Amino acid sequence: MTASALAVIGATIVFSSFVSSVFGMAGGMVLLGVLLVFFDVATAMVLFSIIQLGTNGWRAVHYRQYVLWPIFWWYAFGGVLAFAFMRYIAFVPDKAVVYLGLGLLPFLVEVLPAALLPNIEWRGVPFFTGLFTTVIQFLAGVGGLFLDIFFQKSRLDRKTVNATKAVTQTYSHVLRAAYFGSLSGVGDLRVEHWAPAVVLAIAGSVFAPYVLERMTDDSFRQWTRVIIFVVATVYLVRAGWLLWPSV
Repeated sequence: MTASALAVIGATIVFSSFVSSVFGMAGGMVLLGVLLVFFDVATAMVLFSIIQLGTNGWRAVHYRQYVLWPIFWWYAFGGVLAFAFMRYIAFVPDKAVVYLGLGLLPFLVEVLPAALLPNIEWRGVPFFTGLFTTVIQFLAGVGGLFLDIFFQKSRLDRKTVNATKAVTQTYSHVLRAAYFGSLSGVGDLRVEHWAPAVVLAIAGSVFAPYVLERMTDDSFRQWTRVIIFVVATVYLVRAGWLLWPSV
């Protein structure tokens, strides 16, 4: 891999980790899209999971006092059942499918009527959240946008949302790495590749709390929407480019 490619990946890791740590999502979309340019799907998914473990793990530790643990435990139960089901199917998407999923998901979420949106605080909802979010993570690579559906109706403040999503996503990254690693291996991915990436991910997260502390709940949601839809549009174009020769 060339020095310029490594520089692009490194800069993306720092930027995406910062975005993820501030908004609890969106950064993963950016990072996975760039990794898919340089790696096959399985390797990109495993490396992405490892990097995001650094980002989300650090955020989970930093905001651990705000985590709603009952939500996490039910989410984890649903996630492990989804893992068992998907591992039985053993499906690995191609790059076009992943880009298409990354691009379409925000718009599909947007058209859902507000009255139909479930609330993560409702009984039983965390279990189904873990079940379906994990499946989407394996198909599209990123499930944070889908996960956010279940938080939109809640009355939780931004710190509680960020912290609880950080813990659930950290768990999901472990499942994703185990899923793709067990199906396709990790190719030439070695510790000298991912160890610096984790350091960069943590470095990108360090200053995020200072930004989050200065944001209001309204600005937090507004900026999240802008970033998500800009990135989603780029990935739809990328998916169209990859699918065009086969149409």
